[in-house]
Amino acid sequence: MKLRAMVLDDSRVMRGMVMQNLRHTGLAEFEFTEAEDGADGLKKFNPKNFDIMFVDWNMPNMNGIDFVRRVRANSASDHIQIVMVTSEKTMGKIEEALDDAGANAFIVKPFTIEYLQQKLTPLLGKIEDKQKKPGGFFSKLKG
Repeated sequence: MKLRAMVLDDSRVMRGMVMQNLRHTGLAEFEFTEAEDGADGLKKFNPKNFDIMFVDWNMPNMNGIDFVRRVRANSASDHIQIVMVTSEKTMGKIEEALDDAGANAFIVKPFTIEYLQQKLTPLLGKIEDKQKKPGGFFSKLKG
């Protein structure tokens, strides 16, 4: 499966690590777009161009939670799976990301390839189902 992914993190090194580890999961063939913060991510964001996003929480200009809220405010982005990839790990932060902002998954740094596989497999199944669904978002793009 081919996936169009955005990786948002203010650390170029961390973006590289996330992308490298995602490739090593073997779950999909990823095509990446990088963004250095939420504001940069919004400039590059078009719901037709992404299947999944990996978003850091703590970034300058616009943090990850505000970015997720802005993306989720656009109903055309409902098909996009959003994964918070952050060092934040309190239950309150996890609930804010998943329940309040609308992220689909929460991955705590540091992470292993096996942990990524475990967390992402259900999300990739949802993406695959939406891509195959007749009359779904992706079939409208192709038609």
